[in-house]
Amino acid sequence: MCTWISEKTAVTAHGKGTDEWINLTTANVYYDHPASAPLDHALIIDFLDEAKGPNARVAVELSADSARALIRAIEATLAAGELHCHDQAPLQTAQAVALSG
Repeated sequence: MCTWISEKTAVTAHGKGTDEWINLTTANVYYDHPASAPLDHALIIDFLDEAKGPNARVAVELSADSARALIRAIEATLAAGELHCHDQAPLQTAQAVALSG
């Protein structure tokens, strides 16, 4: 690792592996030289099932700008989804509001 900057968190998730959907229990997030993406550095997220080892893994390499955009999209989607599901209000995304207004 180039920076040794990493975070580990438990997750409750499933991910599509090469053959099938797999249980995911952990996300390792780090900033380093990517293995595949044509970037000097990337935010890398390894989702894995620690009990099954390295074959039960889904990896993502993102540019810093892409990672920040993804964070914003996740936050906006969670906020809208939770509001809709808890209040049963009509669901409107920011894009739909902009188009209608």
